[in-house]
Amino acid sequence: MNKVDVAVNHLCKLGEGPVWDAKRGVMYWVDILSGEIHQYKTTQGLHEIAPLGEMVGAVALCKSGNLLAALKKSGLAIIDRKTGGVDMIVNPEAHLPQNRYNDGKCDPDGRFWIGTMSLTEEHQAGSVYMLENNRPVTRKMSNVTISNGMAWSPDHQTFYYIDTPTSEVVAYTYNKSGEITGKRTIITIPKTDGYPDGMTIDDEGMLWIAHWNGWQVSRWNPLTGKQLFSLPLPVANVTSCTFGGENLIDLYITTAQKDLSDDDLKNQPLAGALFVWKNCGYKGMPAFEFNDQE
Repeated sequence: MNKVDVAVNHLCKLGEGPVWDAKRGVMYWVDILSGEIHQYKTTQGLHEIAPLGEMVGAVALCKSGNLLAALKKSGLAIIDRKTGGVDMIVNPEAHLPQNRYNDGKCDPDGRFWIGTMSLTEEHQAGSVYMLENNRPVTRKMSNVTISNGMAWSPDHQTFYYIDTPTSEVVAYTYNKSGEITGKRTIITIPKTDGYPDGMTIDDEGMLWIAHWNGWQVSRWNPLTGKQLFSLPLPVANVTSCTFGGENLIDLYITTAQKDLSDDDLKNQPLAGALFVWKNCGYKGMPAFEFNDQE
């Protein structure tokens, strides 16, 4: 029996990057190619769309109550939640118009990590950057292809990361200053199960991975590299997931229409929708917020 329901039946071209705002009871996600931030007020069943007029790779919560977004032309910017005004901070790849932002999250110490990739998915054309409040952006990785899936372990000692075409999840030792060391491969996704895309972590320290062209979200033990189970979806291109709702016990899942043929779309009428597995039996970790108040 399929455990998954449709939360919002709006079909995104490339739905990505869900983040739960517990203070406001809102699930945010982006449609990268349409240049939209989506929000869903779960208790009211209210879905709203904020068009930005340019591709948006990711969105994060700020301690001030505003949003931080990674925009194709404008770069990393604060979006005023009340007025919709965009205040640009920095654009570390302004000199690379052939690249765009893809996936990003805040770390436990209030910094924003964001990956880039080539618009044509050129091999190793992207990087990963870290943004601190009132400080220059720092490049943390280079030579990545499709930067995806970030998560930090519950004890904040380990950073998990996915470069999708490698089919691997890697781990780094992480410290409070934002340094990452000791890269190691901890999980390898079989090609028959698609490619690892976005990722989240639960309060037991287990990783939840969305499978592009894989019709599923899977749960893994990062200490053993073993898959614990698979959650089937009615669409092929599953892009990311996060926990939300009261007590973080609902799993929300973003999906995409990108790369699907007309026949595929007929057979997958829900491709691009936001899905939810309510009261899933597991509990997530609260989203970290960007420290924009110091």
